[in-house]
Amino acid sequence: MADAKRLGATRRNTMKVPTFGVFATCDPRIDKESRQRAVNIVAMAAQVIADNVHLPDGSAANVVYSPILVDGEGQADMVARQFEAEGVNALVCTPDTWAFPQLSLISLLTQFPDDTPINLTCGNSGPKPGVVFTHAASGAISQYGRLIHINVGTWPDTGLNPQMTASTAEALVDWCYGALTWVGLRGRRVVVFGHDSMGMETALAHVIPTRNILGLEITRLDMKLLTDMLSKGAYDHNELAKLRRWLRRYARDRIEIRDEADEQRFRQSLAMYLIVRDLMADLNAVGGGFMSQLEWGSDPRGTPLPVADIMESLFNSTFDHNGRKAPLPYATEADVQGLLTMLYFTWLSGGNPPLFMDFRKVWEPWEINQLAEELDMADVEPDALWRERGFVDGDNSGSASFDWAAQPGAPIKRIMANVSFPQADPGYFPGGGNSVTFISPAGIAGIAGRLAYSAMSNVFSLIWDEATTVGLPDELAQAVCATSTPTWPHTFVVPKYATMGEYKQFAPANHFHMTWGLKPARLEYWMDMANVLSVMPWQARPEYIEGTDRPMPLLYIINGGETATKLARA
Repeated sequence: MADAKRLGATRRNTMKVPTFGVFATCDPRIDKESRQRAVNIVAMAAQVIADNVHLPDGSAANVVYSPILVDGEGQADMVARQFEAEGVNALVCTPDTWAFPQLSLISLLTQFPDDTPINLTCGNSGPKPGVVFTHAASGAISQYGRLIHINVGTWPDTGLNPQMTASTAEALVDWCYGALTWVGLRGRRVVVFGHDSMGMETALAHVIPTRNILGLEITRLDMKLLTDMLSKGAYDHNELAKLRRWLRRYARDRIEIRDEADEQRFRQSLAMYLIVRDLMADLNAVGGGFMSQLEWGSDPRGTPLPVADIMESLFNSTFDHNGRKAPLPYATEADVQGLLTMLYFTWLSGGNPPLFMDFRKVWEPWEINQLAEELDMADVEPDALWRERGFVDGDNSGSASFDWAAQPGAPIKRIMANVSFPQADPGYFPGGGNSVTFISPAGIAGIAGRLAYSAMSNVFSLIWDEATTVGLPDELAQAVCATSTPTWPHTFVVPKYATMGEYKQFAPANHFHMTWGLKPARLEYWMDMANVLSVMPWQARPEYIEGTDRPMPLLYIINGGETATKLARA
């Protein structure tokens, strides 16, 4: 009689790490030297992934590869068992020869869940054409309704140790980030304090759709827990003093403290960061959100408490008083769809800091030029992008990563030299406390967008565009900030393809989000895997830009297009 296996009783928290399995199909009739070349290509591709793909905290993804060439069903079973033992949850096949799709790749693939990402990366070779197999396999798999991505790239036709070109490697790495984000966040959780986000339906925690479609859990905690822990002093008081000294060192004369009551509220807001950080660590959370308005800091029927702006900015930044860290995407106003947007953007970019903004005032070109003229600045920067295209003044009371106060990669000292902490607007926040404010510099490029959910189709969509920040002459910048809330962070965002008329009419919510260094191809690969609709209603944006977009999967082409296929899959 068999015995049941008793597992260890360790209570150590462990995080799931995505694991890529790299292998190759082959033809059993192929000569020995060509088979060795195929094995070498597998190892080469695996090293490309290992060298270039990492989690937001900088740690490496797991990459394993098999030297067993999948000629037929027997080898498919062997490699599947190897990968199963290693916890592989994303597959990369690098065929260099012809093979028989059903006997090899399909026999292996059917042993993995239907949503396992699969990529075929090959050279465009003639002698023993892996590219022919790639198209045959892609066609077969797409016909039975499974998503597969191909990367027909380049490596030398001859030689035992060919190396893929930089563009081939870049396309493979982009796909890997899509897969890493898709499998890495499934089964994880975010923690949200409070209930509905100021009554904004566009920001609700759609718990069941988020669980069923994205595989992400939303843990909800009442804000009373936080007030109780604040009143009990349930945090490390020595660390609070360290955090206070750290901020004072970097922003001594830019922290507005008028009296002892202000100081007390300031310390409370810092203690909130320590309490929430530890709670989220206990829950292995990958992101969070805080309701704030109205109950926390704005409802005079209760006892208004200090704003959470500094807490939220610290979570979204790549550093705090303990040094460099991974950003932990965090949404003000418990905006869960904003949180999800920032979370996926951060993972897809390899850990770049997210920006949470109000979709505040849209400055069309005529309007910003008119303001400049009123300030006697009609001839200043006549060819500037902001004059030609206009921009959105993105600003919000919370969640602005400190990193966005300077150029990407700037040292902490330079970043913090641009950040101030004025008193919060008492009209909005009678509980007081300190806001965070800065103006982002020009030339930060990335993607700006926003997830949305539709109960009609039970599908998430992402409205997005490439974007860059612009800088205004100081007097003009101050005038622009004064038209909204000058004591909040401001980032002037110009979309690449959307006109200001399109941008302001098609916004899916009152918040939008931007992450630098995020490429369209990575985003598109993830949207394919997550079955998220890609929405770009901009007349100037082509459907496909070679070298920018990922190639459209064959599954979409033979089923009426990307949107039609995604709706059918849903």
